[in-house]
Amino acid sequence: MTLAVRVPEELSARVPVEQRGAGLERDAVRMLVSRGAEVAHHTFRELPRLLRAGDLLVVNTSATLAAAVDGWSGHTRVVVHFSTRGDDDRWAVELREPDGRGTTRARAGGPAGTEVCLPGGGGLVLEEPLGGRSGRLWWARVAGTDVAGLLREHGRPIRYAYTERDQPLSVYQTVFALPSADRAGSAEMPSAARPFTARVVAELVSRGVQFAPVVLHTGVASAEAHEPPYPERFAVPEASARLINAAKAGGGRVVAVGTTAVRAVESAVGADGAVRARAGWTDLVVTPERGVRVVDGLLTGLHEPEASHLLMLEAVAGRVAIERGYKAALQGRYLWHEFGDVHLVLP
Repeated sequence: MTLAVRVPEELSARVPVEQRGAGLERDAVRMLVSRGAEVAHHTFRELPRLLRAGDLLVVNTSATLAAAVDGWSGHTRVVVHFSTRGDDDRWAVELREPDGRGTTRARAGGPAGTEVCLPGGGGLVLEEPLGGRSGRLWWARVAGTDVAGLLREHGRPIRYAYTERDQPLSVYQTVFALPSADRAGSAEMPSAARPFTARVVAELVSRGVQFAPVVLHTGVASAEAHEPPYPERFAVPEASARLINAAKAGGGRVVAVGTTAVRAVESAVGADGAVRARAGWTDLVVTPERGVRVVDGLLTGLHEPEASHLLMLEAVAGRVAIERGYKAALQGRYLWHEFGDVHLVLP
């Protein structure tokens, strides 16, 4: 799917909504609602009134890591974005260049054997490109340091140039984020869930809306490279699988909070349409041709119209709904990116 959409720079959300004015909380963002070809404008606080008893929200509990670390490659300063830990303890990483404004810009990946010195005396060596992709992401062997400890002591949240300033890690955690036993997490925030507050969650529960937690540790998705998603770790617990199946059987709508939740749930559905507990790696790419088997609706952020994101939205809602939604978002001057407004797609 290709949309002829150009997002004006002034529509990039440069700071979180709670920093834009006194008394604002995360749930003060705007929410565009698409039902087929119909579009309506709401605030996120109205979400409980737009869902109904028996509906189920699938939420990603992956915590965001402080995944950006300064390093040196020879005499050149680089920033390492730690993306995904492999089963062999290697890490998929992206090396980027400081841009002099507190953020980074893309750089050529590789070559194999490139060494990077890390804070605290550790280092990494690039070994091979990730899955034969563009060469932006490489598998790297890390030595002399524990990556979880390195990120905790020297890391900071990944930040792109459209944001105004560095933010504490707490700004990038959602209300659903839980620490992982193996200290894994997401390189970038599962941002669709960011507007949820305890108040909104409590009202949803009081109205009979349920929550099914899943985990998908998302890797880096640099703004310059609109690549298909690569394999990511996920888990759908048995209890969540039962909740999803029960909601479907009872006529409730299964609404995924974020594309990560869609990918996790759709990776756990069998040929019979039932969701079962699963954990491991998923390489699923949800497209209109593949379709969705479980998800009825989707709450997602507004992002640059890159292929994989829009293909998933089209699979859930259809092309006409997404085209009209994005047109309305631009006309209504909604804010884009992880600190921006959200889009709720309902059947």
